[in-house]
This record gives sequence, C-alpha cells and structure tokens, in this order.
Amino acid sequence: MILSVIGLGLIGGSIALDLKKRGFVNKVIGVDNNTLNAHAAKKLGLIDEIQDLTTAVQAADLVLLAIPVDACLRVLPKIMDLVHHQIVSDLGSTKEQLIESIANHPKRSQFVPAHPMAGTEFSGPQAAHSGLFDGKCSIICNPEDSDKKAVQLISEMFHCLKMRCVFMDAEVHDRQTAYVSHLSHISAFALSLTVLHKEKADKHIFELASGGFDSTVRLAKSSAEMWTPIFQQNKKNVGKVLQKYIDQLQQFKDLIEKDDLNGINDLIFEANDIRRVLDQKEKNEKETIQQASKIKTGA
Repeated sequence: MILSVIGLGLIGGSIALDLKKRGFVNKVIGVDNNTLNAHAAKKLGLIDEIQDLTTAVQAADLVLLAIPVDACLRVLPKIMDLVHHQIVSDLGSTKEQLIESIANHPKRSQFVPAHPMAGTEFSGPQAAHSGLFDGKCSIICNPEDSDKKAVQLISEMFHCLKMRCVFMDAEVHDRQTAYVSHLSHISAFALSLTVLHKEKADKHIFELASGGFDSTVRLAKSSAEMWTPIFQQNKKNVGKVLQKYIDQLQQFKDLIEKDDLNGINDLIFEANDIRRVLDQKEKNEKETIQQASKIKTGA
C-alpha cells in the first residue's frame, strides 16, 4: 500500500514512520509547503519521496492530512476532487466544520474523519518519533457517513499504531476535546503569560520555578499556527468550557479571600479524584499496547 502524508510535522512524520516501520504501508510519499521540512523529513527517513499534492494523491492508496485545521478546510475539497479509489482521512483536532465542508461531495464516503489523541508540545519533522501513538485513543467520527471498507482501513491503521479506536459523533468530539485538550492549552498559555508579565518587573522569578511549574506550562510551547485555528473553529465549545474554568478559578479566589480553609480543602479533595481517572487511563494504555503486541505475535 502507498501512503501519502500531507504535512510532515510531529503527527504526520510520526504516523508515517510507524506505518512504514510496522509494515502497514510499503511506501510513503510526503507533501509539505515548507521545503525545508519536506527535505528534513526525507533525510530523517520519515518518507521515501517528496511530491506535489496532485501527484501524491493520485499515486496513493491512502491519503492522510496532518496539517493545521484551517489548512484542512482549504485542502480537503481539492483532494476529494482528485481521488478515484483512494481513501482519505484527516488527523485534526476539530471535526464539525471540516465534515460540513465536503458534506455534499460525490466522493464523501471515501473520507474518514479521524483524530489520534496523541502529541507533544514540539512541532516539525525533527519532533517526529516512533511510538508516539502507542496505547493512546483514536477517534473516528460519523462512521455511518463513510464507506465501510474505508472505516475498516482507518481502524486497522490505528490498531497498527497500537491505539484504541472509538467511534463518535463529530459534535460530541468537538465538545469533549474542548474539555480535555483545548482548555489544557489555553490554561498553559494563560499561566505562561501571567508569569512572563511578572518577569518584566522581577527578573529572578523563574529562578524559583521548579517541576510543578514546568509540567503545568509545558503545553505553552505549542505552535500558534496549529492552535489559533483550533480555537477559532471550536469557539462555541471552547467559550463554554472557558467560562466553567473561570467559574472554578473564581471559586478558589473567593474561598482564599474569605480564609475558608474547609472550602479550599473540599475543592482540593474533590479535584484529587482526577488520580482515579488518570490511573485508569494509564491502565487502559498498557492494556492496549499488550493487546496490540499479542495480535502482532499471533498469541
């Protein structure tokens, strides 16, 4: 099978690397508007050759879009105009607008909206690495609108990447990612800005920062090119979730100002329940990797 990957950054590069390494595809063609990124991806062994969009789509069996969500809105209709037998999928963090953009396209059934829930704060082909997706969750949206064989292929692709596969309505996907992904980034951006503004008056403030600060602001290193369009496309859900977050912050502020220690304790104890959720998430990831290994070895 020939794979064409549009966008050769962290996600596109990592998925190309592992699908070739694990034998799901035997050739990877890369497309990237950034010539330096394209050549870096080839030099790093993420892809086998560089091509323009039209050539890459027409030569492929499977086409994956790993570009910012605003670029996806522009590029996906062009790709769907080019396909014959090809199956197309995207890997972006928002779905409703993208699906709507080709809702009436005659080749709509050959498109499978998908979202592998994995990533880091780094970008570019140099950030790509094997195992990025291992144990993580992948989402396929509105599978009833895609050809069954196309959905099966994308499901098999995610299983090759050692991922769990969940089917979900696009509206639900966008609402839930606002909570577990988009808010996390806004929180990190806001905390970073708060402390950076303080640094202007106190140059030594970062000397006091340690592990807790580092882990909390890690996502603030994420690409603006990627995240600004995500917030724009999912603004309805992000706005609602942000207000809930602001309400929680206000609650902490009010309790602290009132010296309400019991109230503060109650909120912290309630928040500590996240440990249960994260422990279960870690368990699920380990089980997913183990199951994938058993399938590979035929155990």
